[in-house]
Amino acid sequence: MTTTCIHVNDIRDVTPSTPDGCEDCLASGGEWVSLRLCLSCGHVGCCDSSPNRHARAHAGASGHGIIEPYGAAGDKWRWCLIDEMAV
Repeated sequence: MTTTCIHVNDIRDVTPSTPDGCEDCLASGGEWVSLRLCLSCGHVGCCDSSPNRHARAHAGASGHGIIEPYGAAGDKWRWCLIDEMAV
């Protein structure tokens, strides 16, 4: 049995919400390790290695699961934060 992620249907051509870093950390004065781009709406959030894990918080609040690295040259992958799987 193959498990698939239904959230791939939500992938859109998005514009990043900010070019400068994690949208939520910038607003709160927080810090981040790396950035993730929501492929449903363009929200830029910080990764799970960052103190506030804003990309994961955004996925939980919005239901937007699919992310990819943002601002990391050559880093190419996609992950569903809701289903916890590569897509």
